[in-house]
Amino acid sequence: MAEGLKIEIVSPERLVLSEVVISVTVPGTEGYFTVMNDHAPFMTTLKPGFITVNREGGRDEIYFVRGGFADVSPDGLTILAEEASPYAEFDHAELAAEIKSAEEQLAQAQSFEDKSYAQDVVSGLLNLAIEAGQLNGAHVH
Repeated sequence: MAEGLKIEIVSPERLVLSEVVISVTVPGTEGYFTVMNDHAPFMTTLKPGFITVNREGGRDEIYFVRGGFADVSPDGLTILAEEASPYAEFDHAELAAEIKSAEEQLAQAQSFEDKSYAQDVVSGLLNLAIEAGQLNGAHVH
């Protein structure tokens, strides 16, 4: 591929991906966005979700990220994630345990602020579980 978008997905543990692709769809905190070659520079925060990497020939690969930052520059897209892995390594059982724990914290919350925060956490985790269930390796963005 002569031209394309250079992407790097980096977690504290490892370099998850580094290559040139056609486009990348990313879970920004304000919603999903797609980056292609020559995109205008910007930086944003990420919510937990799934990155779809579109390779030459229409092949898509999916990666999980839990928070972090996306930096779009003339050099490409860099994802600095708190946690990142290929979708095949995504642990559905761990997510189910997180949801159960968050629901227990919501049930124990006393103040309005605590209940509101706990509800946001539960909602975010449930949305992540729905999205993970819809993926099954397929492109949904």
